[in-house]
Amino acid sequence: MSTNKLFSSYKLGKIELKNRVVMSPMTRSRAIGNIPNELIAAYYEQRADAGLIITEGTSPSPNGLGYSRIPGLFNKQQIDGWKKVTDAVHAKGGHIFVQLMHTGRISHQHNLSGDAKVLAPSAVKATGQMWTDVAGMQDLPTPEEMTAEELQIAKNEYVQAAKNAIEAGFDGIELHGANGYLIEQFLSPYSNVRKDNYGGSIENRARFVLEVAAEASKAIGKEKVGIRLSPYGVASDMQHYAEIDETYSYLAKELGKIGIAYIHVVDHSAMGAPHVPASIKHTIREQFGGTIILAGGYDKQKAENDLEHDNADLIGFGRPFINNPDLVNRLQNGFPLAANLDMTTFYSAGEKGYTDYPVYEEETVNA
Repeated sequence: MSTNKLFSSYKLGKIELKNRVVMSPMTRSRAIGNIPNELIAAYYEQRADAGLIITEGTSPSPNGLGYSRIPGLFNKQQIDGWKKVTDAVHAKGGHIFVQLMHTGRISHQHNLSGDAKVLAPSAVKATGQMWTDVAGMQDLPTPEEMTAEELQIAKNEYVQAAKNAIEAGFDGIELHGANGYLIEQFLSPYSNVRKDNYGGSIENRARFVLEVAAEASKAIGKEKVGIRLSPYGVASDMQHYAEIDETYSYLAKELGKIGIAYIHVVDHSAMGAPHVPASIKHTIREQFGGTIILAGGYDKQKAENDLEHDNADLIGFGRPFINNPDLVNRLQNGFPLAANLDMTTFYSAGEKGYTDYPVYEEETVNA
């Protein structure tokens, strides 16, 4: 078996990735006022050796800013803030997509501002709580069911955010269709009980995301649009249903027809979530026919194995990038990974546990 495919170049759409290592999207909650800043630019710049960086979830809408201190991409300040990030990454020879994440019902009014509302496909409450800076942990609320007009507005917001991403210098966008957020809320018959053309059948429940993908592709180019999916995932009160395989098979086939850049399949079983059957990953690959990113619990050996067996084209690494800003260098040279991952700073504000992790050479000198 070859052991260097992970570090070979790859053509994604019209861009040439210098390796097949993808930095997976991870919420880090450093966007004070929901605006990207110099600290966020420094964080991504440190990790620009990845073939492709996919940013943390970034809301296309004031209604989608469900978590504390997550960034948006719907106004000029946010576009200007993200421009600092893309300039920094490109200056280091990296490529970067922004992940567009509308949280839908996984939200709280304390984390929203102005006239923003907690909206979802249906008024179905998710179990669980979320952090708010003003009142600590709070139960998730019952969302308002989106009207036909609000649904159309949400689609338009995704498309405008895609255009804003290009203005901000991004190489493309990733639609967050995983982890129980708005897009997956449409896909599931548990969170989507609508009676119109966006609820009921598999085709209807997939309509929202397919229309967003098609319209975003038309607006910025299909080679600049990707999507993240989590079949069999249970994050954010997503429940398993009988039509999971059929739903994702249909979705992959239709996304293939649109011709988007990639599908990014995440498997959280390494973190204790239910196992994602290999069969659904293969089905998605076959039905889609384009670039596949696999993510979830990867080390170098597992990554090389899946690349060698043509299960994926690119491999996403998440948490290892947090305390190993030089992860690609460590993997390529067989250097040990850092062991000092501070989980208490995952979602805090400030540089501690964010931009202060050393690269291997500094770590060695300090030791």
